Amino acid sequence: MTMDESKDSVNSPEPSKSFPKLTPAQIERMKRFGEVRTVAAGDILFEQGAVDVPFFVLLSCGMEIVQPTESGERRVVVVHEPGEFTGEVNMLSNRRSLVRARVTAPGEVLRISQEKLRSLIQTEPDLSELIMRAFILRRLYLIEHGHGDAIVLGSRHCAGTLRVREFLSRNGHPFTYVDLDRDQEAQHLLDRFNVSVDDVPVLICRGEYVLRNPSNEEVAECLGFNTGIDNTHVRDVIVVGAGPAGLAAAVYAASEGLDALVLETAAPGGQAGSSSRIENYLGFPTGISGQELAGRAYTQARKFGADIAIAKSAARLTCQRKPYVIEVRDSEGIQGRTVIIASGAQYNKIAIPDLAKYEGNGVYYGATFMEAQLCVHEEVVVVGGGNSAGQAAVFLSQTASKVHVLVRSRALAQTMSRYLVRRIEDNPAIDLRTQTEIIGLEGESALERVVWRNTQTGEEEVRQIRHVFLMTGAIPNTAWLQGCLALDSRGFVKTGNDLSPDDLSQAGWALERPPYLLETSLPGVFSVGDVRSGNVKRVASAVGEGSVAIHMVHQVLQEQ
Repeated sequence: MTMDESKDSVNSPEPSKSFPKLTPAQIERMKRFGEVRTVAAGDILFEQGAVDVPFFVLLSCGMEIVQPTESGERRVVVVHEPGEFTGEVNMLSNRRSLVRARVTAPGEVLRISQEKLRSLIQTEPDLSELIMRAFILRRLYLIEHGHGDAIVLGSRHCAGTLRVREFLSRNGHPFTYVDLDRDQEAQHLLDRFNVSVDDVPVLICRGEYVLRNPSNEEVAECLGFNTGIDNTHVRDVIVVGAGPAGLAAAVYAASEGLDALVLETAAPGGQAGSSSRIENYLGFPTGISGQELAGRAYTQARKFGADIAIAKSAARLTCQRKPYVIEVRDSEGIQGRTVIIASGAQYNKIAIPDLAKYEGNGVYYGATFMEAQLCVHEEVVVVGGGNSAGQAAVFLSQTASKVHVLVRSRALAQTMSRYLVRRIEDNPAIDLRTQTEIIGLEGESALERVVWRNTQTGEEEVRQIRHVFLMTGAIPNTAWLQGCLALDSRGFVKTGNDLSPDDLSQAGWALERPPYLLETSLPGVFSVGDVRSGNVKRVASAVGEGSVAIHMVHQVLQEQ
């Protein structure tokens, strides 16, 4: 790829936003954050897989950004000229570099460390806007063209393949997917890395490491998602969960100078991250996808210095001592002066025989572009009467031949926003079936048929449908908190005025003041978003709670 081809394709017709050329005055302002160095043709300034990669501004040299391939060749991503700069989103997240930088013409560069780059971004607003916009657009280009350091070998009939692809996609990590069912060259890769079809999904990291049916934790470790995160010192605040509430807490905590660490089990965004389009979120009149909103929030949190650990699940809160300790599966424990619980909720698993057999292989709990690709021109079922189900139905109707929406109630008006109800009612590709529930799933190795019943008439129907999307109710992710915090009858975390005198007495509340609005039965431990008892199931509400919780964190820290 030539320089013009790559730069025109990143953000056509405005490639200058992806690869802006700095003015002499801008470069002079940036020099106080770094040091000028002389480079020679052929110098490698950083390698693919390197960590803590510096930010380079080209003063008088030339440079090519390349990506080594699994065959040993190199793929040119872009060629930089004097006045341009290196880097993309990885530079803010402490992850491994996806590319190699090689000097093509001698001259000088301005070298700025990641720490100094973060200072520059936080203190120079106009330069920050220019750099951040370029970083985001470059990452979008890498994702679109598969310019990553990972290859996934898998099959559309394998639930593990969908899990790994979703994990990488929702974490914004570029990768190349090889479909073993369709790609005629797939056998070459299998032979080269000595893997068989029984090992799928297979992840090849940086052309060196081969993971057979890896867990999300193993994928994150191999690709260096959490490189550079220090778990040994006491944090001002630990946020458990990177949904809208947790990400908002991270942004406000870090921007206000707190040492914040976020622990996320899967990927930023939570349930909202799997929403195809959110149209009632303030400030986005044309809507925004949950993944895009989460990606922006993640980058914003990293910009201010918050650490976000991916594929790190909180296993237990040690509440008998201070600072509090969050036990993580592969860690001795992470200490925090305060804790914000934003671990969210998951969809109910309805009582259907053999449900687990088809999960990820015909039964799904989110409707993203990844799932939509699996059911093009096919009939699908969406179960649920909330906004998430409505958004999924409208989104899937763009590619599926028919979308059957099944709800137990008589109508959608009480559970779904009016704009979604109207779209469902007016869409000829959507078949709304009220007072209807699934009673059976059938198929050999994958889902082939669905059996549903009208609860009013008792009439049953068998349909040849291979894809079902379940979005019913919510179960709070609070199993790791049992015996530590006061929970309501459904397992959601009680906070503020909802805490009874008995709750506080049993928890040993020793402070003279009552709990703050979002504070739990443990002083300095807060709960926000979908995991909180009495929560309002709106993204805007979750974001608001996350920001308000940081105000209360400051108050608790002053008390300590």
